[in-house]
Parts: sequence; C-alpha cells; structure tokens
Amino acid sequence: MDRSSVGTARAGGPRWHAVLHRWPSLLGLAVAVPQLVLGADHESVAIVVGVATLCYLGAAAFDRPWVAWAGIPGGSLVIAVSKITGLAWWAGLGIAAVALVLVGLLGRAPRPAFTAQVGALIGYGGLAVATLAVAPRAGLVLAGLLLASHAVWDLVHYRRNQVVPRSLAEFCMLLDVPLGLGVVVLAFLD
Repeated sequence: MDRSSVGTARAGGPRWHAVLHRWPSLLGLAVAVPQLVLGADHESVAIVVGVATLCYLGAAAFDRPWVAWAGIPGGSLVIAVSKITGLAWWAGLGIAAVALVLVGLLGRAPRPAFTAQVGALIGYGGLAVATLAVAPRAGLVLAGLLLASHAVWDLVHYRRNQVVPRSLAEFCMLLDVPLGLGVVVLAFLD
C-alpha cells in the first residue's frame, strides 16, 4: 500500500465516524420523511407530540434518562392498545401519564425536572389534543407548529444534558422540525 492510499483510507474513516456519530439525527429524519411522503394528518402529528411528552415525563418520573427511549415503543403500545380497545388514543396516553405522575410522586423524583415535565405534558399534550377539535387543515397547521415548537424543548434538554439522553433530544429535534414544518407546508399545498 502506498502513502496516498493510506492517507485516503484515514481521511475516509473520520467522515464515516462523523456520520455514525449523528445516528440520532439520521433516525429522526428516517421517521419524519416517510410520514411526510405518506401524508401525515393532524391526528398523527398530535400523537407524535403526545408520545414525545410521555417519553420525557417517564424519564423524569423514574429519574432514569434511558427510560425516554423506552417510552417510544411504550407510548406506541399505549396508542395501539387504546385503538384496539376503542379508547381514544389521547385517553390512553392520559392514563399512562397519570400512572407516570404517580410513579414520580411516590418515587420522589427530583422535583424541578419532574415538575417541568408535568407542565410540558399538560401544555404540549393539551394543545395536541385541542388540535383535534379544529378543522382538518387548520388542525394540521396547528399540530405542525406545535410539533416544531417542541424542538425548542428538545434543544434545551440537549444543551443541558438532563432528564433525557442527548441522543433522544437530538432524535426528537430532527423528527419534530422537519415533520412539523413539513405538514404545515402540506396543509397549504392541499
């Protein structure tokens, strides 16, 4: 192997490392893009907001950042069970949220982080459910803007490296902004 091929191999290595280091961003985009292509409606966007807030609340209630990642399949399971049993998805998430609040209170979760997540659940989750009462196009715009604004919450947690893992906050930002703003654009193109 000559010197030029060794230099090329080394130069290619760090680029792949940088790409692999950004796996949460790539995963967020990989989740957002198909939803946009398939035409997300305001209910599906509201569900994303609801599950996101549940993930953060779970991590704060258990005082374990990794629980936020477990909250994604957990929240999806709550949605599926709710739909199968005929319960509104938001009611299922509400029941799960009450259970997490009880876990946080009984387990003595750190109050500042826990209180902030309960407030975020009430604010973001309440507004997400409220978008269901609005006409479909307006609801899609409102749900999209709400989801995109949740990226600010993600950024705060990413920078502070608290409550949830940075990888989850990064994933959420790259899901929330493209999907949220993308559905706003789609609402005006319809």
